[in-house]
Amino acid sequence: MSAALFFSVFLIAACGLIYELVAGALASYLLGDSIFQFSTVIGSYLFAMGVGSYLSRFITRGLVARFVSIELMVGLLGGFSSSLLLLAFAYTPGFRLGLYAVVIAIGVLVGLEIPLLMRILKHRFEFRDLVAHVLTFDYLGALGASLLFPIWLVPKLGLARGALLFGIINAVVALWSTYLFREQLTRATGLRIGCVLVLAALGVGMAGARQITDAAESNLYADEVIFARATPYQRIVLTKWKDDLRLFLSSHLQFSSRDEYRYHEALVHPGLAAMAGARRVLILGGGDGLAAREVLRYPAVESVTLVDLDPEMTRLFSTHPLLVQLNQGALSAPRLRVINADAFPWLEQTEETFDFAVVDFPDPTNFSLGKLYTTAFYRLLARRLSVRGMAAVQSTSPLFARRSYWCIVETLKQAGFQTHPYHAYVRRVGIRAGQPGAVSPPGQAPAGAQVSHPGGAAAALRIPQRHGAGGSRAQPPE
Repeated sequence: MSAALFFSVFLIAACGLIYELVAGALASYLLGDSIFQFSTVIGSYLFAMGVGSYLSRFITRGLVARFVSIELMVGLLGGFSSSLLLLAFAYTPGFRLGLYAVVIAIGVLVGLEIPLLMRILKHRFEFRDLVAHVLTFDYLGALGASLLFPIWLVPKLGLARGALLFGIINAVVALWSTYLFREQLTRATGLRIGCVLVLAALGVGMAGARQITDAAESNLYADEVIFARATPYQRIVLTKWKDDLRLFLSSHLQFSSRDEYRYHEALVHPGLAAMAGARRVLILGGGDGLAAREVLRYPAVESVTLVDLDPEMTRLFSTHPLLVQLNQGALSAPRLRVINADAFPWLEQTEETFDFAVVDFPDPTNFSLGKLYTTAFYRLLARRLSVRGMAAVQSTSPLFARRSYWCIVETLKQAGFQTHPYHAYVRRVGIRAGQPGAVSPPGQAPAGAQVSHPGGAAAALRIPQRHGAGGSRAQPPE
């Protein structure tokens, strides 16, 4: 009996933390700036738990019945929280209000659980043992949820189905409690019927979670969504309209297939074509394989090492027929090696050197990306370049993000690089994408070399208009 009771504590603690993580992850995917979103969600949730714990003192009768009812409400609201928030983001202007309303409501209910359970159990255990055991299993449940969330729940189930699964667990705990505490219940049959109804509702939601997500995303994007998947690092969405294939990462447009060549040719060719005899090339980021496609056009390049954090990204772009056609099978090329790792620690650990490096990261819109635009990072990069090595760094736009652009230029200079800024016009993304040109360590650039930085997508999502890209595609180098 004791083991069953404390296992219940473990489960409800895990469920409560999962709902918190789901809300934080969803807000990060949809709104960006993960540090701000997680900080405010966690803060609001903990505050609401405190409110719930305080309110528990006003519940004086029918503790078991109230506990079961609260478990059912947590299961319903928490289970459907991800689906409700996705639909709110897609169809209403009040996503932020809905986000914090849901987080606070769940937090208050979760805050009621442990105080009520401890009062229910106070006659079965000594107070010191009760507190020790309940809090121990509460913290263990939080640990289990925090490990389960990125390793299994998000990659395998996704946010909508994952939340619904844990809602079902809450409802099962409620049903279980009607048997564990049956001697303290006067109307157990009614509560059990309620548990069955909640389980049925969550089961239907679980079965229809994909349709809910698809309905929300179809309203988020102008074009048909042909692929969507949440990974521990981002949400990957592909859309298609006629021959226009677009990639969105956490709701930010990364490229349009109609003119992505403008960006990737500008990123690779100015620096690499200026280097005579580059043999070993490093690509940091660029898990879509499009920069690799351009590098592999050079017969003299003997090996290409691509380091990208998200294994789902490189897997997708090496297996999806449309994407393999777009990158011309670059990720499966014999000369290319894919490493799924964080670029910063990887640069610290590797002893390899390269003749040319392509740094193709998203714009520095949050702290985790910002570390990849620091002097510390660029100094590590310089150590991995050969004596006459050069690098091309994506550096935002000199027109739409002027301060960021020139800040990156100065950061590169402080790291010991000579910089040659330039920018390329990427019309379909809706900005002039700019870049401080390829860079090289001081005194080591070949004569006339343009160490180049082509630009990428703006930090804010810009929906491009449907018009021709104009211009002609550059010819592959001989």
